[in-house]
Amino acid sequence: MSAGTRAAVLSGRVLPKLVRVADVDPELLLTDFGDDDPGLSRRLAEAEVLFTGWGCPPLDARALDRMPRLRAVVHAAGSVKHHVTTACWDRGLLVSSAAAANAVPVAEYTLAAILFANKRVLESAHAYRSARAPLDLLGRYPAVGNYRRTVGLVGASLIGRRVMELLRPFDLRVLVHDPYADPGEIAALGGEVCVLDQLLCGSDVVSLHAPALPQTRHLLDAATLALMRDGATLINTARGSLVDTEALIEELVTGRLHAVLDHTEPEVLPAGSPLFNLPNVLLTPHVAGSLGGELDRLAATAVAELERYAHGLAFRHPVDPARLAYSA
Repeated sequence: MSAGTRAAVLSGRVLPKLVRVADVDPELLLTDFGDDDPGLSRRLAEAEVLFTGWGCPPLDARALDRMPRLRAVVHAAGSVKHHVTTACWDRGLLVSSAAAANAVPVAEYTLAAILFANKRVLESAHAYRSARAPLDLLGRYPAVGNYRRTVGLVGASLIGRRVMELLRPFDLRVLVHDPYADPGEIAALGGEVCVLDQLLCGSDVVSLHAPALPQTRHLLDAATLALMRDGATLINTARGSLVDTEALIEELVTGRLHAVLDHTEPEVLPAGSPLFNLPNVLLTPHVAGSLGGELDRLAATAVAELERYAHGLAFRHPVDPARLAYSA
């Protein structure tokens, strides 16, 4: 992992647990599998498990040749697509990810965004700031609130499913679009499976939880965005590539739609982008995922997986290579 990742993830609360579970040198940090330092080469040759995080270089065949005893990769973050290659699966390595732990804060952010969107919190805050006087709330917002509103979730991913669980206590209808989802499983979580067009036409809030794949690029373009209800809110905590940014801006500039965007394309918008100033847009800099103390949850999950491996138990959060083609 990168030096910054180690400093953030392996805090003083988690590192002692890692040292108790594994024979590990906490001062050893690998950032380049091509490093030919003799001491590092010896440690790589002895390694049975890699404890990885953000910034891990690709584990290609050349890197794996330096680790003949390697049996598993435990990732203290979400997606493993950046470093786990086909060579890892060919070698038969076991891989675990803390994606389930990272899903928790993203789902919490999404829940807050859904409830605030239906309550028109951002809009009313702007109006109150401008007026600095009492507002005619019943006249200005006759249809706001979360009672019997409809939420559409695009993607029944780990995060999407966690959002469904968090929405259970509320009087909301939940529509779900995911071509790989099992309708019975979604129904058990309180959702209804439907096609994308039906979800977009029928939802007051649309929240994106699909992976960035060639087939999901610009899943929401001018045509599909036009299907959304007037006054509906789009929430994107997934990937910016799911949305055609220019088409979304055209909708938002008219005021027809609202948006909560934690991911955009490009990831850092140009300084002159209208998304920074539109009153119907809440733009955040990729804060939905694990930050601060939430990083302890990632590390603790990874250490628990390492402990299960040490006791000969199966990972609780294994990565299935067959699912990587259509997951994050």
